[in-house]
Amino acid sequence: MKAFLDNHFLLQTETARHLYHDYAARLPLVDYHCHLNPREIYEDRRFDNLAQLWLGGVQSDGSFAGDHYKWRLMRSNGVEEDYITGTKPDYERFLKFVDALEMAIGNPMYHWCAMELKQFFGVEEPLTAESAPRIWDHCNKLLREDPEMSARGLIRKANVKMIGTTDDPIDDLVWHEKIAADSSFATLVLPSYRPDKAVNIHKDGFHDYMKKLAKSVGKESLATVEEICDALVNRLEYFHARDCKASDHGLDYVPFRLCSMEEANAIYRKALRHEALTTQEIEGYQTVLLLHLGKAYHRLGIVMQIHYSCLRNNNQRIFKLQGPDTGVDAIAQNTCGGNVSQLLSQLDEAGQLPKTVLYSLNPADNAQLGTLIGCFQDSSIPGKIQHGSAWWFNDNKRGMEDQMISLANLGLLGNFIGMLTDSRSFLSYARHDYFRRILCNLVGNWVENGEYPNIESSLKKIVEGISYYNAQRYFDL
Repeated sequence: MKAFLDNHFLLQTETARHLYHDYAARLPLVDYHCHLNPREIYEDRRFDNLAQLWLGGVQSDGSFAGDHYKWRLMRSNGVEEDYITGTKPDYERFLKFVDALEMAIGNPMYHWCAMELKQFFGVEEPLTAESAPRIWDHCNKLLREDPEMSARGLIRKANVKMIGTTDDPIDDLVWHEKIAADSSFATLVLPSYRPDKAVNIHKDGFHDYMKKLAKSVGKESLATVEEICDALVNRLEYFHARDCKASDHGLDYVPFRLCSMEEANAIYRKALRHEALTTQEIEGYQTVLLLHLGKAYHRLGIVMQIHYSCLRNNNQRIFKLQGPDTGVDAIAQNTCGGNVSQLLSQLDEAGQLPKTVLYSLNPADNAQLGTLIGCFQDSSIPGKIQHGSAWWFNDNKRGMEDQMISLANLGLLGNFIGMLTDSRSFLSYARHDYFRRILCNLVGNWVENGEYPNIESSLKKIVEGISYYNAQRYFDL
């Protein structure tokens, strides 16, 4: 029987162990898409206890924030909401989470938590109801007394080269500016441009957001779609001046419906009158903005990331209580591959297709994405169009393997830009190690099965590229 979480965890062959220990493990991380709070990085936030780090708590603005992956796990174990996103004492919340975690065999959360305890706290004992008090006391002592157990210290421990946060176009980016001016912290913390609230004309809050967007560019209002596009590009250039490397679009599905600016303005005026919009009208407005922004991304050298096929906020009771991103989302089934193709083709035909990373939450789309990206590659950079890392519900051993096998079968795995955390947790950098072990095991098995030659220089280039150098090149770091 193999030991749990030893140095060869997930590495089944000698080749896999060699590739991981000699090449992948030592490289820095590029976390090009996450949801960390830049203010907490600048202020070098410290945490009172392990529950705050893992489960979150009340923030300075009175909101409740934390890791919805863990909240979902606790709800699945019948835990009362007050222990999850409520006011119960942190130690009691921690114990409830431990009870759920013991049941999580086969769930990546079990591996992630064990790896986080080992990497950041030196804890190798499995976390159980019996060991929980000891581990709680040990971790909390380090959090109180070790100067490196702060937000910045945890980032340094994980050897992170770059962090790409997720930021609204109206954000003043003051915390990014402060971090950039602080020579004592070497990690790049760069803003990423997330214009969803301007694109989603049909969703609650659109009218209020248009006022905020107008104010951010010194206007009272935005009367036309041309003015919206100008405002968004104005803010994008503001981001670019602060070293923004990527945008990100979180879409229910990728729309594509060609629409004239005159038609888009009529749709916008209808929305301002609070009249119901048809699906065709929503898609027409969205397509105008996506094409306009895509061309701006190309001009500025900013990567366009598109995440889609998430069925959001399914439990209305919890959504009304806690808001979005609180653990009540699911995989959606969409048939928008043709729309993705048309969006890319329209930009490509204009000579203005930016570097693009495509993520579908539905793993059934892997093969489609694997073939689609090959239609739009060009000589500007290897792997210009990327099939993004296994995302969210696919962020597990099987999901990562399936995504990489599909990419390998249908494209060039060696040009893959690798892992990101997509996380709100400062401990989640262990997920990069998880990914690298799975990558090396996959490649190692192919070599030992005689499916790829044991050529050291080629294997080194592939593994180091996917682990770090491809992302470094792709995001111009």
